[in-house]
Amino acid sequence: MSALFEPITLRSLTVPNRVWLSPMCMYSAAPDGPEQGVATDFHLAHLGSRAAGGAGLVMVEATAVRPDGRISPYDLGLWNDRQQEALARIAALIAAHGSVPAIQLAHAGRKASSDRPTAGSVALGPADGGWQPVGASPVAFGDRPVPDELTVDEIAAVVDDFAAAAARAAAAGFRVADIHGAHGYLVHSFLSPHSNHRTDGYGGSFAGRARFALEVAAAVRAAWPADLPLFFRVSATDWLDGEPGWTPEETVLLAKELQAVGVDLIDVSSGGIAPHARITTGPGYQVPFAEQIRAGAGLPVSAVGLITEPAQAEEVVAAGRADAVMLGRELLRDPYWPLHAARELGAERNWPHQYGYAVGSRG
Repeated sequence: MSALFEPITLRSLTVPNRVWLSPMCMYSAAPDGPEQGVATDFHLAHLGSRAAGGAGLVMVEATAVRPDGRISPYDLGLWNDRQQEALARIAALIAAHGSVPAIQLAHAGRKASSDRPTAGSVALGPADGGWQPVGASPVAFGDRPVPDELTVDEIAAVVDDFAAAAARAAAAGFRVADIHGAHGYLVHSFLSPHSNHRTDGYGGSFAGRARFALEVAAAVRAAWPADLPLFFRVSATDWLDGEPGWTPEETVLLAKELQAVGVDLIDVSSGGIAPHARITTGPGYQVPFAEQIRAGAGLPVSAVGLITEPAQAEEVVAAGRADAVMLGRELLRDPYWPLHAARELGAERNWPHQYGYAVGSRG
């Protein structure tokens, strides 16, 4: 039997296999008007095809909990009824194909208000359809605008926004919520001493810097159905040698505290806090971080980062280095990677019956 294609149960939810679609922004929502932040037919086809392709869990891209929390004006949002209705259609399609519909809830913080990558990801000011970004401290990301430091009251409002978006996600039919605490966005900017220079209860020590993340997790857990799992995405390291930054050791400590407030799985990535960070990449380069967190914190983890081959993914799960793998670019290139991998690993899975002609012709 293939470990990669064994089911995994988290709370009351059983995910049929360990190949999961990583959340990836498509920058395809309307930037303004009544359809602002609303998922489109593109999102329906994009995510539905990955479910049809056999991914055990399909996670919707970083979805902003409020308008100024979007990375770009073209991001998805979940702060109104129209957005919820469009996402419900997607959740239903994912589930109809036997996959678990999941969604990542996010606030971009000091990295907000950017143009699409195809337009250079340049910062957009209010005159260009953008807005003033906010952050833990007035520390800019590279040459982007200096963010406004959130007040304590504003922090509380953002926590409430995460909880409200989680309730909407549950009502839309999603079965997993993932809090985006990585890649230099708002939650991560509180965690890292690189970007958090506060002197109040949300800064300084590990406990202070972790406070916002834990408040968000506790609020989302309270708003999320008790029988469904909650994930939290981390950047396990800032990759900042010789200067203050978030570390794998702190990530293990945070994972333990997140588990105490009801987080069920740590979705492990890395980097994103500083444009000058020097990241050493290679096949599976982030898997050791997942392995360290799994061993040190004692809760399930998913691994991501240049996982491209079935045998490679199988080894990660079979060796107990992670409980699941998140595939990004590889599932963009081939929506049916999980079904091809199952065949290669001797764990044949059923293709959609509509495609039987093509599959059967290959023997």
